[in-house]
Amino acid sequence: MSLIPGLLTVIDVQNDFCPGGALAVPCGDCVIPVINDLSALFAHTALTQDWHPQGHLSFVSSHPGKNLFEAVSLSYGPQLLWPDHCVQGTPGAEFHEGLKVQHCELILRKGFRREIDSYSAFFENDRKTPTGLAGYLRERKIDTVYFTGLATDFCVLYSALDARRLGFTSIVIEDACRGMDFQGSLAAAWKQMAEGGVTRVRSAELLAKAGG
Repeated sequence: MSLIPGLLTVIDVQNDFCPGGALAVPCGDCVIPVINDLSALFAHTALTQDWHPQGHLSFVSSHPGKNLFEAVSLSYGPQLLWPDHCVQGTPGAEFHEGLKVQHCELILRKGFRREIDSYSAFFENDRKTPTGLAGYLRERKIDTVYFTGLATDFCVLYSALDARRLGFTSIVIEDACRGMDFQGSLAAAWKQMAEGGVTRVRSAELLAKAGG
């Protein structure tokens, strides 16, 4: 079997985003066996990890009188308010125990600055503070990024669009992702990605390609 070139990026497959977690994505753990199988096909794999300090400004608990999932205006623009989740050093921030990826060479932590959230694997939510992933890819001469994980309509969406905007080939593996789907946000995310030049595939296509 020949390994697929490009970076397989696994977005935020952490306990708090899986069933029973503080901000569970419906059927979020269903992506784990698909991702595990896919990771064997790639020469390069990276994981992102939400890594918030206590009292992060994206938490509704930091805004008395505000409601869960309400949008507020912060210094960098609108921000949805989330339940406390993926707090540094807590079990909820840990990767799901079922996640067993191969060829992992990078773990990228995001959202660790109290004053700003970070959906994308490339930028914080001000859309200009870089995480360093783009530089890493360029240094390694990797020009194609495949995305899996949670959630399709937030962190996967922002990451895939940023990859394309930065000049990388951006591919989302549909059945290796799950979305929150707030009032049609999942369909809107797929539409945005299609319009932004992001390719959409299924894992079976990649399995067949690697096998061939």
